[in-house]
Amino acid sequence: MITLKELANTLDVSISTVSKALNGSSEIGEKTIARVKEAAKLYNYQPNRVALSLRNSKTKTIGVIIPSILNHFFAKVLYGIDKESAKLGYNIITCLSNETCSKEVQGMELLANGSVDGFIMSISEEAQIKNKTQHFKSIIDRKIPILMFDRVSESIACDKVIIDDFQAAYNATSHLIKEGRKNIVLINNIEELSVGKFRKNGCIQAIKDAKHYSNELLEIKIANKNDLEAGIDKMFKENKVIDAVLCIDNISGVIAVNMAKKHGLNIPKDISIIGFSDDNVLPFSNPKLSTITQHAVAIGEASVQMMVKRLESKEPIEYTTKTIDYSLNLRDTTLQC
Repeated sequence: MITLKELANTLDVSISTVSKALNGSSEIGEKTIARVKEAAKLYNYQPNRVALSLRNSKTKTIGVIIPSILNHFFAKVLYGIDKESAKLGYNIITCLSNETCSKEVQGMELLANGSVDGFIMSISEEAQIKNKTQHFKSIIDRKIPILMFDRVSESIACDKVIIDDFQAAYNATSHLIKEGRKNIVLINNIEELSVGKFRKNGCIQAIKDAKHYSNELLEIKIANKNDLEAGIDKMFKENKVIDAVLCIDNISGVIAVNMAKKHGLNIPKDISIIGFSDDNVLPFSNPKLSTITQHAVAIGEASVQMMVKRLESKEPIEYTTKTIDYSLNLRDTTLQC
């Protein structure tokens, strides 16, 4: 790989001429620009990004902190972030918190020392449950912007990208009530996270607003994902009148479909089931699971657009929260009404 100085010596021009030519400066003639760029390509010249960042006080790099790469939703958001960052001329560095506050802090501190211009992140489970926010405030105090998506903290002043989890759950529950269901169950395995609380409250409000629904919502809380199968199996054994299930996530939805069939229920004649989140489990569901679908790639793209707008603005910008659309996709586990 050749340096800028070596490239200039090879072309017998000044370093300044090469630099301006590579940046398409109007001070340099078109023939010289073409000659410099052709040589740069031939000798595989790559600009020194460290030197550029020191000169411009910008790295053109965004730090991304996500709770888990094994979660299909976060993987798709990351895909959207990477795609949009490249489109806008930015790089990303990704760290995993693995749902722990300590790794979240470690990743942010590692990247905050001049490696990135800002952070796009979803809060770890531990940080959200224990309401640990000091590390976010510390980063913002250092004039490094943070954008939160999906799991956000209302106490932190920053940009946010979300879906309306409350309204999504409200609409799904309302559909079940419209079907004529009388005994709706909510399976909740993320009750302590912000999104879990919003979804639960949306479900409860839909039942309160329904004029002809007389029963209270039955909530089944299963904190450990490894206990989902046993917990849902127990739910069907102990509650023979269940005729509708709303699941906080799609894994619970698929398990609910399998367990309902195991207990001899006809889907959707005897029972309707709706899952929540993305479509990664749909090929394993028979019948095909109805879902509230988050548009994860769009969340990632919008997050980058908002971050870049803030980074490149010459004037202060008010913090905003952008709400991405969701879809209630009714498939084979619900009635078409």
